[in-house]
Amino acid sequence: MTRDELIKGLNEDLAHEYQAVIAYTTYAARVKGPLRAVFQPLFAKEAAEELEHAKFLASKIVALGGMPTTAAAPVPEATDLAAMLEALIRAEEETLTRYAERMRQAEALGDLGLAARLHAMIEDETAHKEELSLILEGLR
Repeated sequence: MTRDELIKGLNEDLAHEYQAVIAYTTYAARVKGPLRAVFQPLFAKEAAEELEHAKFLASKIVALGGMPTTAAAPVPEATDLAAMLEALIRAEEETLTRYAERMRQAEALGDLGLAARLHAMIEDETAHKEELSLILEGLR
């Protein structure tokens, strides 16, 4: 594990945080029907939290001597609430896998501050995934 490999991984994470911001923002705007009053603010709140993750990652990449990506990972198309929730759950699961790996890499390089922050972000993403999963389960 090298610093450059960590930066590359953090940039992948950053691209996916951008994806999350776009997805939550877009889905907040597109959700329709009687549940809009519930999901529009929920998705908007999640977008703000994901933006905080993105800001942290971008700053950390610079602190490590890298250049933060400006490209977002592709946002899954979703036309109804269930599809939106399914896409968001998949994205949260993928993020958890990446952050667990990145935490191990940070520990291996001795960056315990980054490892601790990633642990906190894993807690956030786990809470997002669990909440979305419970909501989706209730819609089925």
